[in-house]
Amino acid sequence: MTKASVNYSDKELIETLKQQQVSTQVIKYLYRTYFNFLSGYIKQNQGNDQDAEDIFQEVIVAFIEVVKAEKFRGESSIKTFLYTLNKFTWLNELKKRNRAMLRDTTFYENAGEEDKDVSSLLVEREAKGMVMAIMDKLGEVCKKILVAYYYNNSPMKEILQLIDYQNEQVLRNKKYKCLKSLEQMLTADPQLAQRFKNALTHEH
Repeated sequence: MTKASVNYSDKELIETLKQQQVSTQVIKYLYRTYFNFLSGYIKQNQGNDQDAEDIFQEVIVAFIEVVKAEKFRGESSIKTFLYTLNKFTWLNELKKRNRAMLRDTTFYENAGEEDKDVSSLLVEREAKGMVMAIMDKLGEVCKKILVAYYYNNSPMKEILQLIDYQNEQVLRNKKYKCLKSLEQMLTADPQLAQRFKNALTHEH
């Protein structure tokens, strides 16, 4: 008789991973829940099945290390966190393989000029969740504009369709006002302001 699969909520999974010994059951759950999702990104970006397997193993090991080091603060979901880790681990791998011949291509410029330690990069990325919480306080319109512009790299034309403003100039004025409001909120917390700056730096 086959043993039923065990499922975990994000909170339960984090608590389980903090334990000294990570069970096979948990690893199977991670594989069952996230492998197809993460491997899809690898295969769509110059990778094959073996690459997907290798990167997934690396991602899971790094994720467990982040959790055990108490660096996962839960501002983003585990799925989002793993996707970000998967993406940057693969981009760094591609850079290593292709640095000599593809150094100046746009794809690799977008991936970043420097190799970064995956754990520290993810800790910085995780700060975005904290920024999102602050953006919620700015109101729905400001949040939509700033997230679309800074996080999704959407051009003003696309954002205009989301917000339904008169023209791009009106939208730019609103974006400026939103940023000023955000700046005032962050002034009260210099550490959070620095994390916000770091997060935007990693987007561009």
